[in-house]
Amino acid sequence: MSDFQKEAATAAATAAPAAGTKRLRIGVVGLGIGRMHIEGWRQHPGAEVVAIVDADPARLAAVGEQFGIAARYTSAEAMFAAERLDVVSVCTPNTFHKALTIAAFEAGAHVLCEKPMAMNAAEGREMLAAAERAGKRLMINFSYRFSAASRGLKAQVDSGMFGDFYFGRTVWHRRRGMPGFGGWFGTKALAGGGPLIDLGVHRLDLALWLMGYPKPTWVLGSTHDPIARELAAKSGKTFDVEDLAGALIRFDNGATLIVEASWAANIQEAELMETRLLGTRAGLLQKNVAEGYTFDAHIFMEKDGAQLDLHLHPPAVAAKSAMHDYAEAILTGAPHPAGGDQGLIVMELLDAIYESARSGAPVRVGA
Repeated sequence: MSDFQKEAATAAATAAPAAGTKRLRIGVVGLGIGRMHIEGWRQHPGAEVVAIVDADPARLAAVGEQFGIAARYTSAEAMFAAERLDVVSVCTPNTFHKALTIAAFEAGAHVLCEKPMAMNAAEGREMLAAAERAGKRLMINFSYRFSAASRGLKAQVDSGMFGDFYFGRTVWHRRRGMPGFGGWFGTKALAGGGPLIDLGVHRLDLALWLMGYPKPTWVLGSTHDPIARELAAKSGKTFDVEDLAGALIRFDNGATLIVEASWAANIQEAELMETRLLGTRAGLLQKNVAEGYTFDAHIFMEKDGAQLDLHLHPPAVAAKSAMHDYAEAILTGAPHPAGGDQGLIVMELLDAIYESARSGAPVRVGA
């Protein structure tokens, strides 16, 4: 069991809502990454996953037994018809995000949608319009901004430590790590793209969030598929997306950001996640430790004529899940993080990167 799973289980076992406090009824659609959503919701004493959906009866039964969830459905439509839900987690292949999100709004629920928000920005705009019509909230699961290291850096950013960010590089590379090779991740009609829309979306949001989500003006992007294309041809697998993407993003404040993502690259590390931002007063680095899924945070500056390096040690208690923070926001009426508006900005950037790669020319964003 991971540390995250242990923390979620402990929170669920020991915490209880105060008398008279509303308890959110949660439904989860899709039980791949949806398992992590269930664990995340269990961190908050005011949230309870009461219904789950998956098209695979065996997985549906296994997850239902694991978490003690009796209401199990093989279609979201059946769940919406039978259950009164406050929030729905949409955890399906990307091509289903829009329809399921809109259906959940029409059923009277708020939505936490897995990244990417949709297949493209046009779908994202439809989702935001549906949320407004229903008077419901839409949050995107940009989960990498919720780690202790990311939260600790954001607190220092908000304190003014870094001044103005003017340049950055944010990456997620794998030496060989194509998810479910031959499955929906590598199929453009189901996923919308490859590692850029799968992995890069996380590092892009993290960098934008730390930078204060500046307004992008144009991008220059490229995509490549030499390794995966050869593997797919040899094995007879379906693969029609990129295995590596990169882009330069320019913002209206003059800042620039490089974003890179790959499932297959000839690099030293098995897994490399790194975000560097350079500010007028200090710079930062958030990086995965030992090629794994825990993170360190560092700050670099000049003080009293000397170069100073700081290793940030944020309290582990700060590392609550995205689901915990969404539940807290809904229950208290506070604004929620990672809103659909920011999800749409990311989608507009992804669209522009793919279009720039196709055309071989820079592409304006939001024009």
